[in-house]
Amino acid sequence: MNYFLRHILIILGIVVVSAFALDFIYTSVYKSESQRNKIRYVLNGKPEQYDLIILGSSRANNHFVTDLFEKKGIKTYNYGMSGSRLQETALFLQLFFEKGFKTKKAIVEVDLNINSDGFSDGTRASFLPYLNSEKLVSSYYDTIPNAFELKNIPFYRYIKYEAKIGFREMFFSFYKRKTSFLANGGFYALSGVGKNMEYDLTSYKPKRNKSYELIKQICKKYHVELITVTTPMCSNTKNSEYFNQVIQLYPEIYNLENVINEDKYFSSCGHMNEEGARKFTNYIINKMF
Repeated sequence: MNYFLRHILIILGIVVVSAFALDFIYTSVYKSESQRNKIRYVLNGKPEQYDLIILGSSRANNHFVTDLFEKKGIKTYNYGMSGSRLQETALFLQLFFEKGFKTKKAIVEVDLNINSDGFSDGTRASFLPYLNSEKLVSSYYDTIPNAFELKNIPFYRYIKYEAKIGFREMFFSFYKRKTSFLANGGFYALSGVGKNMEYDLTSYKPKRNKSYELIKQICKKYHVELITVTTPMCSNTKNSEYFNQVIQLYPEIYNLENVINEDKYFSSCGHMNEEGARKFTNYIINKMF
């Protein structure tokens, strides 16, 4: 019996030590790499100064063409991230300034993402390697489900979010394999024209959003001109009145949902292709800059 217990304790000891060691290794790798996503680019990279940054979900990432702003002498970077909600955008913006980055203006896409004050599980995962090293990240996620386990159980976060920050991502990060996320000034172009496109917004209703209010406070604190916009949808969108409701709730948001509506400019109903994105970006530049 004593031999059996001793054997079990040795195994448990090996598991605990291995968990601490793996947690340290994964975290160290993610803290030393800055070329695989936009979050790490800001957290681990060299601070930069811009005239304009773009923030939001894929509807920002795919819709604002960085080089068109650059050709007008506007130093720009598109920090839009696929799947990101306003909650992640607010955290990212705080880290952006905390790390010494600066911008004169910020365009934030505020449309479908103001339907709720929810979060993106995938985007949240990209912040978690910094849960115990960045005070802002730690405090921001202090009340989320499993916060105690994520902070205090070694390697738990990397197991739970294996698809985003697990072995494969750590391996590529260790060898500093670059991705396309940072190319083209952060703009990610979509190709092709969608077929049988439609989008149903009948269940959508804009609501007062804590994260959006926080974004406004952050921009005011750092003296940044905040420009908030809705972005286009295809012609077959049910309940497009939703966008008018967004403006009624927050009159400062520019409603640009119907600026581009020909289906030839869309890769899917909610995302323009590159031709549509260039047409939309030129409209923004001509009207606002």
